[in-house]
Amino acid sequence: MAAIVRLSSVCRRGVNPLFYQSPVLARPLAVPLKPQEQPYLLTARIHSSQALYAGTESKAASLHWTAERVLSIVLLALGPAAYFHPSPVVDYSLAAALTLHGHWGIGQVLTDYVHGDAKIKMANAGLFLLSTVTFAGLCYFNYNDVGICKAVALLWSK
Repeated sequence: MAAIVRLSSVCRRGVNPLFYQSPVLARPLAVPLKPQEQPYLLTARIHSSQALYAGTESKAASLHWTAERVLSIVLLALGPAAYFHPSPVVDYSLAAALTLHGHWGIGQVLTDYVHGDAKIKMANAGLFLLSTVTFAGLCYFNYNDVGICKAVALLWSK
C-alpha cells in the first residue's frame, strides 16, 4: 500500500515512471527520484518471449522449440548408444540428428545476425545447401567407410 501511495505522489510531482507494455512478468524496480531521497518501488514489466506475441505462428514456434529440446535429448542418448552398441542404425541416426541440430543452430545465428530480404534469402539458401551436403557426406561416410561410431572410436584409440 505504501508503494502505491508513493507512486501516486511521484506522478503528482510530474515525474512519469516508465512502464514496458508487456503483460508477461512483473518485478519490483528501484527508481531513485533524487540522490538524497530513498528509492521507490515501482512495477516494471519485462518482455520474456517473442512466441507469446507471434499470433498464429505461436503454436508453430512452440512446437519447434519442443522439437529442438527433444532432438537435444536424442543426441544425449545417442552418445552412449554409439559407444556401447555401434551399428548402422546408430550411425545414420547420428548423421540425421547432428545435421538437423547444426541446421537449426546455424539458422538461429542467421536469424539474429542477417538482415535484409535478399541477404536472408541468400543465407537460407546457403544454409540448406550446407545442411544437404553435410547430411550427404555423413551418409556417404557411413555407407562407404567405417561409420561415425567406429570413426570416433578409432580417434579415441590413438
